[in-house]
Amino acid sequence: MHWYHGIVGCVYLAFILVASCKVSISVRNVIPNELPLIQEVTTTLREWSIIWRQLYVVNNREMFCSVRHMIYDLIEWRSQILSGTLPQDELKELKKKVTAKIDYGNRILDLDLVVRDEDGNILDPEQTSTISLFRAHEIASKQVEERLQEEKSQKQNIDINRQAKFAATPSFALFVNLKNVVCKIGEDAEVLMSLYDPLESKFISENYLVRWSSCGLPKDIDRLHNLRAVFTDLGSKDLKREKISFVCQIVRVGRMELRDNNTRKLTSGLRRPFGVAVMDVTDIINGKVDDEDKQHFIPFQPVAGENDFLQTVINKVIAAKEVNHKGQGLWVTLKLLPGDIHQIRKEFPHLVDRSTAVARKMGFPEIIMPGDVRNDIYVTLVQGDFDKGSKTTAKNVEVTVSVYDEDGKRLESVIFPGAGDEAISEYKSVIYYQVKQPRWFETVKVYKLWTVCITIKHLIMCWVFSSFFFITAKDKSEKIFALAFVKLMRYDGTTLRDGEHDLIVYKAEAKKLEDASTYLSLPSTKIELEEKGHSATGKSMQNLGSCTISKDSFQISTLVCSTKLTQNVDLLGLLKWRSNTNLLQQNLKQLMKVDGGEVVKFLQDTLDALFNIMMENSESETFDTLVFDALVFIIGLIADRKFQHFNPVLETYIKKHFSATLAYTKLTKVLKTYVDNAEKCGITDQLFKAMKALEYIFKFIVRSRILFNQLYENKGEADFRESLLQLFKSINEMMSSISDQTVIVKVRALQVSILTLLLHPKPQLGGWLKCMIVFGPTQRHVQIIMEKLLRTVNRTVISMGRDSELIGSFVACMTAILRQMEDYHYAHLIKTFGKMRSDVDFLMETFIMFKNLIGKNVYPFDWVIMNMMQNKVFLRAINQYADMLNKKFLDQANFELQLWNNYFHLAVAFLTQESLQLENFSSAKRAKILNKYGDMRRQIGFEIRDMWYNLGQHKIKFIPEMVGPILEMTLIPETELRKATIPIFFDMMQCEFHSTRSFQMFEKEIITKLDHEVEGGRGDEQYKVLFDKILLEHCRKHKYLAKSGETFVKLVVRLMERLLDYRTIMHDENKENHMSCTVNVLNFYKEIEREEMYIRYLYKLCDLHKECDNYTEAAYTLLLHAKLLKWSEEACAAHLTQRDGYQAATQGQLKDQLYQEIIHYFDKGKMWEEAIALGKELAEQYENEMFDYEQLSELLRKQAQFYENIVKVIRPKPDYFAVGYYGQGFPTFIRNKVFIYRGKEYERREDFEARLLTQFPNAEKMKTTSPPGDDIKNSSGQYIQCFTVKPKLDLPSKFHRPVSEQIVSFYRVNEVQRFEYSRPVRKGEKNPDNEFANMWIERTIYVTAYKLPGILRWFEVKSVEISPLENAIETMQLTNDKINNMVQQHLNDPNLPINPLSMLLNGIVDPAVMGGFTNYEKAFFTEKYMHEHPEDHDKIEKLKDLIAWQIPFLAEGIRIHGEKVTEALRPFHERMEACFKQLKDKVEKQYGARAVVSYLLALYDQKALLLSLSSMGTISKLPGSKLGFKKKPMPL
Repeated sequence: MHWYHGIVGCVYLAFILVASCKVSISVRNVIPNELPLIQEVTTTLREWSIIWRQLYVVNNREMFCSVRHMIYDLIEWRSQILSGTLPQDELKELKKKVTAKIDYGNRILDLDLVVRDEDGNILDPEQTSTISLFRAHEIASKQVEERLQEEKSQKQNIDINRQAKFAATPSFALFVNLKNVVCKIGEDAEVLMSLYDPLESKFISENYLVRWSSCGLPKDIDRLHNLRAVFTDLGSKDLKREKISFVCQIVRVGRMELRDNNTRKLTSGLRRPFGVAVMDVTDIINGKVDDEDKQHFIPFQPVAGENDFLQTVINKVIAAKEVNHKGQGLWVTLKLLPGDIHQIRKEFPHLVDRSTAVARKMGFPEIIMPGDVRNDIYVTLVQGDFDKGSKTTAKNVEVTVSVYDEDGKRLESVIFPGAGDEAISEYKSVIYYQVKQPRWFETVKVYKLWTVCITIKHLIMCWVFSSFFFITAKDKSEKIFALAFVKLMRYDGTTLRDGEHDLIVYKAEAKKLEDASTYLSLPSTKIELEEKGHSATGKSMQNLGSCTISKDSFQISTLVCSTKLTQNVDLLGLLKWRSNTNLLQQNLKQLMKVDGGEVVKFLQDTLDALFNIMMENSESETFDTLVFDALVFIIGLIADRKFQHFNPVLETYIKKHFSATLAYTKLTKVLKTYVDNAEKCGITDQLFKAMKALEYIFKFIVRSRILFNQLYENKGEADFRESLLQLFKSINEMMSSISDQTVIVKVRALQVSILTLLLHPKPQLGGWLKCMIVFGPTQRHVQIIMEKLLRTVNRTVISMGRDSELIGSFVACMTAILRQMEDYHYAHLIKTFGKMRSDVDFLMETFIMFKNLIGKNVYPFDWVIMNMMQNKVFLRAINQYADMLNKKFLDQANFELQLWNNYFHLAVAFLTQESLQLENFSSAKRAKILNKYGDMRRQIGFEIRDMWYNLGQHKIKFIPEMVGPILEMTLIPETELRKATIPIFFDMMQCEFHSTRSFQMFEKEIITKLDHEVEGGRGDEQYKVLFDKILLEHCRKHKYLAKSGETFVKLVVRLMERLLDYRTIMHDENKENHMSCTVNVLNFYKEIEREEMYIRYLYKLCDLHKECDNYTEAAYTLLLHAKLLKWSEEACAAHLTQRDGYQAATQGQLKDQLYQEIIHYFDKGKMWEEAIALGKELAEQYENEMFDYEQLSELLRKQAQFYENIVKVIRPKPDYFAVGYYGQGFPTFIRNKVFIYRGKEYERREDFEARLLTQFPNAEKMKTTSPPGDDIKNSSGQYIQCFTVKPKLDLPSKFHRPVSEQIVSFYRVNEVQRFEYSRPVRKGEKNPDNEFANMWIERTIYVTAYKLPGILRWFEVKSVEISPLENAIETMQLTNDKINNMVQQHLNDPNLPINPLSMLLNGIVDPAVMGGFTNYEKAFFTEKYMHEHPEDHDKIEKLKDLIAWQIPFLAEGIRIHGEKVTEALRPFHERMEACFKQLKDKVEKQYGARAVVSYLLALYDQKALLLSLSSMGTISKLPGSKLGFKKKPMPL
């Protein structure tokens, strides 16, 4: 038996499958011998599973489900690959799916981009050139973006592959399958379907024509169930249209009037309007709806009258929400297809075949591929205006269109009324019944561009029989009343201009109609007529030769779509250059003035013409430069964003249609000539354009040479190589030029990737370039590239903006050069400059450029491999340049302060960049980076340390400027790096101390920078410990810095503690914790007298209060800033005005502005007493110092309002709560501490507790108010104790006489610092005879550090406790107050009921009810008590005094009671008097008599409590001290 021992125990060998693997000793890892893709899937699943769990925890359901589906897919596909049963083709496809899914998942999860080769394998950056790596990142990023778009489209119910297919083609087509026409027509009809833009009110496609028979079937019965058409040539502009409609026009063909049965007037073959059907297909065009099987019903809308224009009905139907179709309409299926007609037929043969009608877009597609020949004109009958003549009704007008050649012969079968129908020789328009101004908007396509002749017939009645018209039985002649025509070819050989044309209508004469040439020599349009000096206006007929011009008008519009005939004279001259070679130079120059849109239509013909000119003049150089310029112009056009979609057309032309075998010689020669003469005036601009077109120029050169080799078997190879070599030498010389005129050309030369050609040649050009450039030792060629290009590339990168599309390519080129450089090259580099100034400039440029690239990386964050490759190269370069600094710029004579400063800032920026902070990455990513690159932060950090110590006597020049960068470096959470670099601080302290005998600059700077760094997220507890330990060790060893250094270190550590607490809660939703930490920090800065930092945190606290509507606290906070200022003309320091809102030149002005704001906040917080106090101080300044009476008057009005508010406005009294936070689970700043909280308006204790527990959801509420034990305080949990406390009134001394309760009530809950909480406790055994003997009241007095309200709504407290004797004193005092208050009420209001007074008096004077004060006498007035508590002598005397004072109050109360008592209660009153008499005698005998008047009673009411308390001494330690606070005498 064989067993395996594993984590789960022993497993029998038969159940174990041993996987082959290899062990990596370097990284201590076991790597399975699996396919690389399987390893990648496994790693990916592990990484995704961690994120998947996190998504579950944060309840991100949508993303959770997406990741789950992706994980399931990868697991399934992994199993299929491991099974080994898939055929090679399926395995290859599955690998593509796997890699696509991984890349897509990484993107949506914000993971790193994976770059692969063509087979899907992950690229090894060490084995891949920098340029290839960059291009791989670009390709991978683009593919992932496309995948994201696919997924987005899928969510919108679009087929998964649809987006990719549509993205790959600029052309689209709408497939239409007409299923049925359900419409009661009664005659034959034409069904014309087209695409229509409702916003522009125009048709955008040809018609698809189906001739429908009167029996409800297609006239061509063979096409039944095969009525399919495809509307082609749609482009991206059409997809962006707001709306597109599918329009069907039904034209009845037959009688003039459908209901006419009169055989004498019977007509036939007339086209009459019948109705329209319209469907919005915008969603189908945009891909939101895509179901080729779904049949759409398009409701039919008949014309209201047979003189309704079809165009008008279309617009009405589009505008209407519903159509009353009565079940009539069309049934169609629709589908958007990607590609042109050739692609569609290939990819969708089940939909589109040779029998499918093709309705083209009226106009060119966005891209005209070579070989796509088109020669059409679209003629639209727009409208006319025909005179009625002597008739009372308007004519019934039919327009017949025919085409004639220049000899007047009619051309047959050249007019196409619509796709799907045969060509005709005559087209007849729709007839509108008796309309003077008909509008047709009917379009036909003329296939051959000759001359269109338009004849117009006059129909009196509405019947036509064949070619005759029956007016009556006697008159059987067809009557043509007018004629118009237009010439499609102009006299200069160009075609008719696109747009509307107002034609001349000639009166028709029967004899002349027989010879069309009679008219064709006459002007056809009114513009031509005016050009010949005739008037085109006028209401009467004009004679022109033998023909008469009618008063009628007629408009058409034309659109030429021809790839053979142009409307531009200059372009036509070039295309027909052989017909007149004398004008060839002029034509070539004029070409560059032709509109780009016209040139790209004839791109193939134009390029053919240019290269034909070049080839047919091969022995001459006359036209070479002009042809080259024209070629550059065309390439520049296509590079323009407007025509960039023609790039594939140019590529196709070069690959398939270009045939000039000798063009390479002339193109190379002209380009070299331009480069050689780059500095000459007039050449620079053209050379710049040539540099922009350089890529395609080389493609033409390469293709031409390949074609030549195919014909002549490498003949002239040496000459070709020599010409290329000379060309590149010329380019190198130009790049080396220092002329200002060539700067822009050199920049462009770099932008078109000459450098890329050198480092990564194209396949066709590769052989030649390698032979010329890479032949020989690589080291030498890298040196040449470095000398000639490195600095130029650097400067180009510096000058380019980060938004440039080429910046990534240039940085990749620069990185590629640096990557190829060895130590030799760096050493040689500095020698090439020669002069010291050049060295400094180069290093300065490089340091600045590196720092900018690191600070704002040009590559996306997920291009990790590219970024790490760049960092690796930069690190090596920085270290090499550091050696240069040590060797050349360290001695006293050559020391360059700014250069060294730039180095340190660059090195720190490199070390702190986001892409190197490994602790922010997942464990898997961190392991990958460490394995491949190591921790580059340690490498550069140790280098910075060494460079600092190398400075020697120059160190003082970098203090305090370098304190911040060094601090930033030491805060990096890498232990070894911290240990190595923190000692630099001691070196700085020591350096400054030796120079100035102190280190104040260093101390001030590190405190300032530490605040910003910790707040920004750097620093932790470990750093605080290391900082403390390392610096203390160094300081204690120093003779002079031992004491001051230790003080400084402890100071910084204290600051770090507070800053770390502050940062911990900075983004916490609990604003109160945030405020507490802010106060801790600002108090620290106040303690060390860092006024600027103190003010900074004051405003942070103020902002927090304003966010919480704590306006009172915000006012007190700002008041602390105001107290730092003087009422003087002393200038304001910069740190005093940290807010943009304050604009003050002096401290007095700033204090004025602050007071105004503080008063405003006090007003909002209803703290009008505080606002008045500040107002008085401000008024004093306005009146006696500033003499600003206008401001004074406004302020006094505010004060008057405040006084009125105090008396009249009812202010809610907030409750105060004591809150204890016990347990180690709380932050340090509140842990095991008690605070007094000022509640919000009308906030009950239950609501306050709920708010506390919301802030600490894991805390447990304590059910007792007793102080907790150490077990709770030291526990790991959170315990909250909360109870209500009572504020102790502390009246200001100014209230020396009775005042309104409305005034006093403010001080009962404001400006309070002492709070009490009482609870009864019993000590010792219970005394059955005297329950008060061991009844103690445990009263905790909480004294806060500051009065409430203040800069916080809570403060920490201290506690004391009151004894039973003090409780007795207070009880007696409260009883006396209660009697006095009730007496005063009855004196003021005789109508008050007597019952409450009866109960109060009887409970005191009758000892059988409550026991009175007799029990106090037994408990405290005994010799035993006096002996045991001699310190209570004064308190006992006070208690006796209060007992004595009770008698006169009772006497006054019994007197009032006797006056108001009823006869029924008289016996009760008499007994009460008897008891009182006994009590009075006893008290006066033992404690003396007291007498009081009403005034004194009233005064006593307000002051007695204070007077009584003032006579108390200190108190002893009682059970309340268990709260753990230090005892101190209770404030009086």
